[in-house]
Amino acid sequence: MKNALLFLIGWLAGTWALGQSTPPPNVVIFIADDVSWNDLGCYGNGAVKTPHIDRLAAEGVRFTNVFLTASSCSPSRASILSGRYPHNTGAAELHTPLPAEVATFPRYLRQAGYHCVSSGKWHLGPNAEPDFDLVQQKNIGDGGEALWLDALQNRPRDKPFFTWLAALDAHREWGENEYSGTNPASGVVPPPYLLNKPATREDLARYYDEISRFDAYVGKVVEELEKQGVLDNTLLLVMADNGRPFPRTKTRLYDEGIKTPFVLRWPAGTSAKNVVSESLISVIDLAPTILELAGVTPAAHFQGRSFTKVLQQPQSTFRQYVFAEHNWHDYEAYERMVRTKDWLYITNARPQFPLSSAADVHHSASFQELVRAYEEGTLEVLQKEQFMSPRPVEELYDCRADPLQLTNLIKDPKYTQELQKLRLVLKQWSNDTDDTLPQNLTPSRFDWFTGEKLNVPTQYGEMPGTTRRATRNTDKGPF
Repeated sequence: MKNALLFLIGWLAGTWALGQSTPPPNVVIFIADDVSWNDLGCYGNGAVKTPHIDRLAAEGVRFTNVFLTASSCSPSRASILSGRYPHNTGAAELHTPLPAEVATFPRYLRQAGYHCVSSGKWHLGPNAEPDFDLVQQKNIGDGGEALWLDALQNRPRDKPFFTWLAALDAHREWGENEYSGTNPASGVVPPPYLLNKPATREDLARYYDEISRFDAYVGKVVEELEKQGVLDNTLLLVMADNGRPFPRTKTRLYDEGIKTPFVLRWPAGTSAKNVVSESLISVIDLAPTILELAGVTPAAHFQGRSFTKVLQQPQSTFRQYVFAEHNWHDYEAYERMVRTKDWLYITNARPQFPLSSAADVHHSASFQELVRAYEEGTLEVLQKEQFMSPRPVEELYDCRADPLQLTNLIKDPKYTQELQKLRLVLKQWSNDTDDTLPQNLTPSRFDWFTGEKLNVPTQYGEMPGTTRRATRNTDKGPF
């Protein structure tokens, strides 16, 4: 039985053979805080220095179509670790703890003999802590990465290990540190929905400095694993929890908010090297994938599916659809999306509100520069669109022709067939997974123009999925 299991894993990963006693892989996930998919050097961003992550991409696989289920810190992390959509975790809103009855995949790794550690940012509440042998939440340094080496150096050497290395970089607010000035503002070109002015360029440059610090600690971890002689059989994965902390990205369902960088290196498990995979993957697929590679049968409650075949065949087709949601994150919200490789469709049940992000974003230099220009009447159309209210109830984008999703095609009759198809798919997903639209959603707690906290009582509305007991749902939805 053991040999048969090893053979199955070897067939999927492309390296293990019948009768070999190859140990199960170690797994290290680096998860950045508030970093968009295209803000790393290996994804073509020439304004930011990320040499260590770029090296991992050159030695492994760089994925270009991996999507989060929420562009919001704690709901996204809860979804990744539980392999479930946010409304199915019971933790769909910011700061909501993961319920005890919702298991994370480290729970099963630990039961199978793995040493499991979370180091750095936690943000999941107390119930998930027992799924790990150790949870290091102390913040040493602005980014929290100084804890990472300690987690690896003090691990038991007789067990395979899983480490969830969670940075606070590049979350606002930013202080001065040894990486300040690493990426000069003179090399920054803001996206067209932001102002190309000094305050915004400097804001972006400081953000890139935070990414460079994250990258530097990735390099230190790789160096430590190499020193310990376990690097080649350690699956290294670099990703993020949501998009950059700037207008129109963080919390949003456009690609720069919801698509994650996803760089994977594992020489013992895949021969792929310096390869780009365009396979469509959801982060809920990560849990069953890691468990399968570890020789653990994924539990039925995981809504994702294993993408181990993509490790052997990076160009293979995996999903047709990925889904994501935008629930309360400082501001009242309810949006849902379905994404194919070519199309993005979004529905908005709160169109009366302008394009919100997070309070720290609204308080930022970049957003405040937009506000001043809006009040002066000098914004261009794309920049002014963020202030529009009411907003469209539906949005449709051709992602091939419009990668930043700037032109809404919802009223163009040429795309009626595609629109109707995606409407039905999103409706099916909502029904299959027991999503709901509560009438009493959690209200906004911050001023939209300033990002300052409102003088209102702290109120919580009904969590999506509650009335249909969505935490008990195991349906995977359309695939």
